[in-house]
Amino acid sequence: MKPLVIHLIGDKLTGGSNLYVKRLVTSSLNKKYDFIISRLNEFKVSRQSRQPDLIVFHYPCTWQYLIKLIALKHHSKLVILDHHYCQGFEQDQVSILWRFHLMLKLAYSIADRVICVSYAQKQWMLSRKLVNPDKVKVIQVSVSGAVKIEDLLKIPEKCPQKPLILGAYGRFAHQKGFDILLKAIALLPATDFFLYLGGYGFEADSLEKLARNLPHVKLIGAVTDIPAFLALCDVIVIPSRWETGSIVCLEAKAAGKPIIASNIDAFSELVGSYGLLVPPNDVEQLAQAIASLPEKNLTHWGQAARQSIIGSWQKFLSDWENLLEEVLQ
Repeated sequence: MKPLVIHLIGDKLTGGSNLYVKRLVTSSLNKKYDFIISRLNEFKVSRQSRQPDLIVFHYPCTWQYLIKLIALKHHSKLVILDHHYCQGFEQDQVSILWRFHLMLKLAYSIADRVICVSYAQKQWMLSRKLVNPDKVKVIQVSVSGAVKIEDLLKIPEKCPQKPLILGAYGRFAHQKGFDILLKAIALLPATDFFLYLGGYGFEADSLEKLARNLPHVKLIGAVTDIPAFLALCDVIVIPSRWETGSIVCLEAKAAGKPIIASNIDAFSELVGSYGLLVPPNDVEQLAQAIASLPEKNLTHWGQAARQSIIGSWQKFLSDWENLLEEVLQ
């Protein structure tokens, strides 16, 4: 009988931890492991006909979940996969650091392993002494599943012309920093740059207001065909205020697109030499970085970015297989 691994997730929307889990459980690893996806309020270990061998907790750790984590650990091996917290989140969202750090220390101490999605996130945890160094592992996010890497790799190269086509997409939320991007675009000439902004969310109305008088911006709603969207663009802009990891960045690289991203959290290791990094929350420096793009070798950046992503899905699965074997041995 294959070991049973339960993934507890709180997000049933497309994207985020839900997309991560769907990619994982439909991979070739399901030949060695039985996977079940459940929400925490629907899952009772004591009522399961078959007890799990491992529970992977994808919710953001909070004070209210500490007791639940203890209960889960009583019945099974437990892994916390932290998609949520990082240095950028701490800087932007946390007002009482000692309380936040104490909560994370307690939560991480309960688990058998804590999984980070970037090396920057791991370094942040270790620098704050939030977790035992022997317990924390890094498994970087990869591209596959809902958007197959093969579909992105076959997008033809696009010769940049004037106006340069910028693309940005994701949830319309404070974290994603699209308000910063629109303010930066407002500083640039409409003859030189055009932005397609795709997404949906709570900040849709405020973003529409920012874009209302910008002839070089088009809001296109939710992006349902990511390869087609990326094929339209010359450069992808990711102005996030914080990100533990970024599937958008990986999709852009696989599509052969240079990237401008905030110099925060995982982006320094994801963007590398395939684009530009700018300080988060800085409208003027983002505008300056965009304005400098016509002077760059965008074709070379895109080719190098695409090359760097090849093999990442296989590494992702290998890292997960090694983790599962290690925890369940």
